[in-house]
Amino acid sequence: MTRTVEELRSVDHACAVPVSDEQLWEMTAAFVAAGLAAGEQVVYFDDGTVDGVLERLADDRVAVAESLHDGSFAIVSPDTTRATLRSPPPQVQELICSTVDGALERGYTGIRVTGQFSYGLRRAGGASLLEYDTVFDEVARVRPARVLCLYDRRRFPEGAIEELRARHHTELVVPAIYDDNLLRITSTGAGTARLAGEVDHSNRPRIRRLLETALDQALRSHAGPTDITLDLSSLRFLDVAGAVSLVHAAEEFPSSHRLVLTGVRPRVLRVLDRCGAPFAAQLVVQSRPEYAPSEAR
Repeated sequence: MTRTVEELRSVDHACAVPVSDEQLWEMTAAFVAAGLAAGEQVVYFDDGTVDGVLERLADDRVAVAESLHDGSFAIVSPDTTRATLRSPPPQVQELICSTVDGALERGYTGIRVTGQFSYGLRRAGGASLLEYDTVFDEVARVRPARVLCLYDRRRFPEGAIEELRARHHTELVVPAIYDDNLLRITSTGAGTARLAGEVDHSNRPRIRRLLETALDQALRSHAGPTDITLDLSSLRFLDVAGAVSLVHAAEEFPSSHRLVLTGVRPRVLRVLDRCGAPFAAQLVVQSRPEYAPSEAR
């Protein structure tokens, strides 16, 4: 039976089935950051998706450049990832075991492995992805290695997901308030939430309802927060109507409460400024510098 967990420290060898790219970056970045914080060497097998992970790590204020420079965070190139998935499973097991042993010799507490392995589904003959998953499982049982297998729905067909999911004892889940494959909203505490992705006409009303609910709960509780906070570090796009809606929502806040927007990207900040954010008394906007994933490498 597969058990589900939300706490990354419970993961030795687990799978995750993200329903959107935003959830994929969220899960991957959290897994990577937890490994770096625990003194593990983190290995990411890339297949053209690492920029999204690096961007989310920057959003989370993880010292990505330093970790890449000192080798605690190693990115395996797409060519090497694909070559690995063409190698016989025993050879892959030997490679991972030697990587763990090398990391221990250099003072790391173990290794943490994740990345994109969907290329393994496209092989004509040879070993299956299930065999490589067995390799990860065997290594995690005998060495200090943590593995997160990502089977996101955009890259894996449903049948393959269910087959691979059934082979894992543990599945990592990260619940969301809302996720429509364009915008993902997660709760980060009382009166606080994180928005990742893009806001347009399709999901704009959901944000307004979120703010109304959060403010209502805060007003009803004597211990409720006076600031309703939205972390926009991972919000890449906000349309004009969405910006106007946030400004109007803040204008309707009572004088005892504020709407606080943190980590606002420059392009989102420009839209908010044009829509009257500087003149809304109950709105606080805290910006962040622009970020290019290539700068981390």
